Amino acid sequence: MPKADIHPKTQIVIFYDASADYKFLSSSTKFSNETMEWEDGNTYPVIRVDTSSASHPFFTGKQRNVDIGGRVDKFNRKYNLKN
Repeated sequence: MPKADIHPKTQIVIFYDASADYKFLSSSTKFSNETMEWEDGNTYPVIRVDTSSASHPFFTGKQRNVDIGGRVDKFNRKYNLKN
């Protein structure tokens, strides 16, 4: 016999990345008291996110290179190695 009420309630929400002014509509189990009107004229709860595909360096191509030379120098100093 299947158990009743074992799955979390889902609803349609707007995920909003304010740093990139990017919004997308999706289903989620998260709830929010903040609401916003979507392009279809309906009002949905808003979940604010810190990073999305519009602002993450991997997706935007604006990755920073890590200073590998600093790590090598640290290793050489730790083991008293000379270049």
